[in-house]
Amino acid sequence: MTFRLGIYLSGSLSVVLGISVGMAVAAEQPADAATEKEMQPYTELISGTDVSFKLVPIPGGEFVMGSPAGEEGRNEDEGPQHKVKLEPFWMATTEMTWDIYDIWSFNLDIQRRQIENLEPTQLDKVADGVTRPTKPYTDMTFGMGQTGYPAICMTQHAAKKFCEWLSAKTGHYYRLPTEAEWEYACRAGTATAYSFGDNADDIDDYAWYYDNSNEKYQKVGRKKPNPWGLYDMHGNVSEWCLDKYEADFYAKFGPGMVAENPLCLPMTEHPRVARGGSWDDDPPVLRSASRIASSKDWKQQDPQIPQSVWYMTDALHVGFRVVRPLKVPTKEERIAKQYDAILPSDAREKPRFDLE
Repeated sequence: MTFRLGIYLSGSLSVVLGISVGMAVAAEQPADAATEKEMQPYTELISGTDVSFKLVPIPGGEFVMGSPAGEEGRNEDEGPQHKVKLEPFWMATTEMTWDIYDIWSFNLDIQRRQIENLEPTQLDKVADGVTRPTKPYTDMTFGMGQTGYPAICMTQHAAKKFCEWLSAKTGHYYRLPTEAEWEYACRAGTATAYSFGDNADDIDDYAWYYDNSNEKYQKVGRKKPNPWGLYDMHGNVSEWCLDKYEADFYAKFGPGMVAENPLCLPMTEHPRVARGGSWDDDPPVLRSASRIASSKDWKQQDPQIPQSVWYMTDALHVGFRVVRPLKVPTKEERIAKQYDAILPSDAREKPRFDLE
């Protein structure tokens, strides 16, 4: 038996989520892994729902970040190339979809418990304490599709808050990837312009982009994956990373230096890094090394004064996926590296229930 709970956005497209009332949907839950060798692919089921997502282990190791000078479509901010060393982590095989994101953003898990008169679990109680977004001022799908489609138009702050909620809800620590982790996972052991080679003529098999997307995002996981089993790393929607965008950030790593778990800490709302290119981009923007900087233009049509810290009306090309590091950071590490959500110093809107 499945109970369907409908939420309506100002008379626009309804967001509908299937909530399991009777028998839970079977899902492979993550086994504890103390070492990299013990890491296995798994499915994370959101408790109390029939919604889940898959993750695959990404081995720790070294790679050369950035693009060589002769790569077609290369931008100056992709160099100089430098060696990076990363610790192992799991990564979601697809971008986060509305199916999952809306459970958090519309309090669907809390509403379900209230309707069914269910007591919250200990994890529920922690998750309920995580700040959730204010009501959106328009349909953030913009009519492009909801079930199975990537969530878009959230700020990096909102994506981080979702990760906090997801961590509390599941008991497993999730966050956004660093820019280095994202490129490492996208390349999946390759050194070519794309994870499938240098020839952009093959891109239709792996990516949604301007020429084949029908000018909208598409359901996740419909194209071929990269060598490590990750879908839509090229195209569909660009994906938030943790980093501040600095055009010359790579120049900070000298010749022969190996950067260990690098991260460019942000303070202001813009510019921050997104990766992968989108349904609205041409192939060069979808390359493994291509970098995208956020800007104020991404919420240019936001009618609110002050503008929202949760939504970006003009970022129909931006979403995110999550990672789960094998080594769970301490609270002090999370604060120092800004893994968790901290309001940008220039944010004008102060959410009433945000305790930061």
